[in-house]
Amino acid sequence: MSWSWSFQKADGSPAQPSAANSPDGTFPSQSDAESWVGEVWRDLAADGVDAVTLEEDGKFIYGPMSLHPGDGLDSE
Repeated sequence: MSWSWSFQKADGSPAQPSAANSPDGTFPSQSDAESWVGEVWRDLAADGVDAVTLEEDGKFIYGPMSLHPGDGLDSE
């Protein structure tokens, strides 16, 4: 199994994070994928990514999940 994120703009169109903030391939587990996005979501948002969607082997798991503070991810 492989887990991956897709990236969207506010209008639902695809977004492309900078190379520095793109994952290196897929993740071996859902936990690894979620940990990664938990570490870089602010950088993704700074790159113009408004939301992310999680997939397992191309199958929709959940999303889109907003990356904007106040929309559920910002714990500060």
